[in-house]
Amino acid sequence: MSAILEVKNLTVRYERHVAVENVSFSIEEGDYAAIIGENGSGKSTLVKSLVGLIPPFAGEIVMHGMEKREIGYLPQSTIVQKDFPASVTEVVLTGCLGNERRIGPFYTKKQKKTAEENMELLGITPFAKKSFRALSGGQQQRVLLARALCATKKLLILDEPASVLDPVVTHDLYTVLHKLNRERGITVLMVSHDIHCALEQAKTILHMGRSLLFCGTADAYYDTELYHRMTGSCGEHFANHGHMGHAALEHHHAEHQNGDNQTERGESTCM
Repeated sequence: MSAILEVKNLTVRYERHVAVENVSFSIEEGDYAAIIGENGSGKSTLVKSLVGLIPPFAGEIVMHGMEKREIGYLPQSTIVQKDFPASVTEVVLTGCLGNERRIGPFYTKKQKKTAEENMELLGITPFAKKSFRALSGGQQQRVLLARALCATKKLLILDEPASVLDPVVTHDLYTVLHKLNRERGITVLMVSHDIHCALEQAKTILHMGRSLLFCGTADAYYDTELYHRMTGSCGEHFANHGHMGHAALEHHHAEHQNGDNQTERGESTCM
């Protein structure tokens, strides 16, 4: 595999405040990476810089085989997003704006087909004509993910996509992301506030503390002082990381549907 994204000595500032300092890493094609760290550690600032929303103060961001406009970006949920006055189809179609020009005020047949395919994939076709703001939080996240997919076939960057979702909807969202990563080969780079969930989902972990404190495999992260500090030394090492971790999520989801709210010792805490 070759790198799809390289970050070289990146520093990002808000006036005199340094939010991200001298960060370097690369993300391979097909990877599933999670950015973790304490509040205020520069996680969201980093991804905003990657997608072009905040210019670097120093350093370089290099895309291989794609341009920034071809990144599918799902930002943190906001009140404005939730109250967006448009139909589901209209919201999803806006994801096509960066990858192909429209003819006047109209979308092309290709763009409409792409939107329809991604709506079908995310299971939101029945809501196509509904107002976006009338949907539940989980449905809105699916709409915004379909919108992000309209912009890319290669790289998804998500900023805490599950922060406003309940456990079952969170499980469903991560199931979709795994499917996109595994079956479509889409590279996923996700900011997560939940360290246990990040470790179960991702192959690669980036731990931010304004600078990059760790970059490596999820299994290697378990052996670091950072992991013990973040979990209070009470987190468990899920030996069956990756696909087996995802299976644990499936098991948890089934238990929830059966009305069993008790979690067995050692099961994932990210739900």
